[in-house]
Amino acid sequence: MAKRAAESNEQDLEAIKNGDRPMEIDHDEAGEFEDEFEDEFESEDEILEAGVDGRPDEEREAEERERDAMEVDQGTFIPGRHKLSAGETLSPDLSTYEMLHTLEAPWPCLSCDIIPDQLGSDRRTYPATVYAVAGTQAARGREKENHIMVMKMSSLSRMEREEEEEGDDSDDEVSDPILETKSIPVTSCTNRIRAHQSPQTTAANPPTTLTASMTESGQVLIHDVTPHLTAFDSPGTVITPTQNKPVCTIRAHKSNEGYALDWSPLIPEGKLLTGDVSGKIFATTRTQGGGFVTDGTPYTGHQGTVEELQWSPTEKHVFASASNDGTVKIWDARSKSRKPAVSVQVSKTDVNVLSWSHQTAHLLASGADDGEWAVWDLRQWKPSTSMSNDKKPSPVASFNFHKDQITSLEWHPTDDSIVAVCAGDNTLTLWDLAVELDDEESRDTAGVQDVPPQLLFVHYMEQVKEAHWHPQIPGTVMATGGSGFG
Repeated sequence: MAKRAAESNEQDLEAIKNGDRPMEIDHDEAGEFEDEFEDEFESEDEILEAGVDGRPDEEREAEERERDAMEVDQGTFIPGRHKLSAGETLSPDLSTYEMLHTLEAPWPCLSCDIIPDQLGSDRRTYPATVYAVAGTQAARGREKENHIMVMKMSSLSRMEREEEEEGDDSDDEVSDPILETKSIPVTSCTNRIRAHQSPQTTAANPPTTLTASMTESGQVLIHDVTPHLTAFDSPGTVITPTQNKPVCTIRAHKSNEGYALDWSPLIPEGKLLTGDVSGKIFATTRTQGGGFVTDGTPYTGHQGTVEELQWSPTEKHVFASASNDGTVKIWDARSKSRKPAVSVQVSKTDVNVLSWSHQTAHLLASGADDGEWAVWDLRQWKPSTSMSNDKKPSPVASFNFHKDQITSLEWHPTDDSIVAVCAGDNTLTLWDLAVELDDEESRDTAGVQDVPPQLLFVHYMEQVKEAHWHPQIPGTVMATGGSGFG
């Protein structure tokens, strides 16, 4: 949460203007307050109720609340609304974080993914450990320096609290963070990377972890990074050149660059969707023998680039896609026509990202190029043939707080009201859709302009591109962008 101290040259208001009593009165001696001019007020209580300036307290307090809210608004730096003055920089308010660590990579990584581990679920102790993968975006002319990075981040301590320094009974250890990496050389920039983990077959063998990376060249590379993850906990292990080679290279997109891909969460062996700039979507399935087969007949229907793909969390054969044609489409993977079952125009600009709620399967969130993100109830979406222009569904919630493109959004893994959003205004925001203000709270925040009550938190991160919730460490988010990882 970034804040900038507000300068104020306002002088203190006089006590009488604030409604304070002009003198102290001893109730035992004063009793009834008689007005020598025989005004309508006959007691001290009645005078205080109306206010010394003659206005009712209710009116005066409303004005004070509005003034206080405006002071809060002026003192809070909001990226996209306010600009830094010469010589000013932003720094995080560390008291608002449970844990905060940053690290840089040799080249920017515009996409990352968190890998589930065997350390347990619902972990709330520190230091924490996180496993992840990311793909680099090396500069033009230096594409051969690109890598897929397999990472282990350990000794991630929680923030020290002043009140805990004197007598902290916590068992958490304070230590310096440790980063370990295994690099897989690739010859093209990674536009997006996603990991898939198959179930563990035996206690002695770890689950197989695959990564799929959509590259700038149009190829999709599938790697088995299980040996790389195992090597972190087996000192001296050497990764062979063969283990760094892709187990499958999908060439169905030919030379068409792509940005969209997603592994099915309901097909353990692995099923992958990939989309490209020509609007085509291909499905690749892992066979029982461990190989991969790509269906040569694509799903078609978008009039532009396929920007995002999302499998349904509950329906094995259903997926959603988003495009720069402004539409979101719902598909049945079994359809012989390879055409969408439902198509809805959700934005006048590019629809960059989607996220399907894993807790409430009929909720789908979308983020667009104009900075607006929205939540849709898929129960209101009807087949394309039965939906006329005047019956297009409306979002159940929409927000235009961000003034630049939405680059990532993701539902919380266990809370169907919490969403993390990344935008081109260098912010990662957290939202609680369950928040509703009552009338009094609405008056208290009247002066905070353009800040929805559902906005929980703003994290400033330069060129942030993508963020993911850690499924095993509650409240933990990993983000990546042009400035590194957080």
